[in-house]
Amino acid sequence: MKIDIHSHILPKEWPDLKKRYGYGGWVQLDHHCKGQAKMMKDGKVFRVIQENCWDPEVRIKEMDLSGVTVQVLSTVPVMFSYWAKPQDTLDLAQILNNDLAATVKKYPKRFIGLGTIPLQAPDLAVKEMRRCVNELGFPGVQIGSHVNEWDLNAPELYDIYAAAEQLNSCLFVHPWDMQIDGRMSKYWFPWLIGMPAETTIAICSMIMGGIFEKFPKLKVCFAHGGGAFPYTVGRISHGFNMRPDLCAVDNKVDPKKYLGSFYTDSLVHDRGALRLLTSVIGEDKVILGTDYPFPLGELEPGKLIDSMDDFDNKLKDKLKAGNALEFLGLSRKQFE
Repeated sequence: MKIDIHSHILPKEWPDLKKRYGYGGWVQLDHHCKGQAKMMKDGKVFRVIQENCWDPEVRIKEMDLSGVTVQVLSTVPVMFSYWAKPQDTLDLAQILNNDLAATVKKYPKRFIGLGTIPLQAPDLAVKEMRRCVNELGFPGVQIGSHVNEWDLNAPELYDIYAAAEQLNSCLFVHPWDMQIDGRMSKYWFPWLIGMPAETTIAICSMIMGGIFEKFPKLKVCFAHGGGAFPYTVGRISHGFNMRPDLCAVDNKVDPKKYLGSFYTDSLVHDRGALRLLTSVIGEDKVILGTDYPFPLGELEPGKLIDSMDDFDNKLKDKLKAGNALEFLGLSRKQFE
């Protein structure tokens, strides 16, 4: 069994958001030719996507070819729209979540949904999270690595974490809103360097901000193998102990103590990196994730895990399915 915790989907179409809300900055799909569409943002092409980004039946064919049993579906992070007026972000989130729920309902043994919520307005975000879990049947939501000027340690987000604990809602943290100008404007740096940096900031913010102390039942998974964190945790811990006046201002606990308290996906593209990741984060805490259907993802799902000669079959099964089921709070029988 293979369960892919990290895959993105969009509706085939949605309303003209500039007309709907009265201002720009939104993404629209331009179906310019059969099987392809341009994601347009204020008249400029953001990304060209293929039909596997919106057509569940195309996805299922590709899943069958690559042996993926279940995809956990979440929106494309550019759709988070935390910058917008909260009521408009909520409205868009509901459009995306309702479409996602319809897809999951149609193919319940192949897809699981993670909703999106208007994080910039915690009261609205909590209500939509409750709807995602209680009405739409999602086991959790996807959130960005920061919310405008708030990192994930912001006290404004505490009500969201409390609600997630109460609902047993898992949180999948995806980097977004990276610096794209200046020194980051060449060589695809926002995606190659900016995203891992964003994820590392998100993990350190939650640790040093005491989020895992305040909300010990919170289930969090970070995308892209936890960014740079697994490789730099020694440096982070050392700095924390050398300069507590700077690092231990909100939480006195060494960051290393939280290893095993959260999950990451397996998307690291390198055997040595995967070996380090499972050693540092924990064999029970790493989950197959591919970033399907995008080019930076693992194009052959589970190939890296399967290539690990020093991982026994029990560990490979944990990484490919067991840990995902634990994180999502679901049972294997639901998908057999």
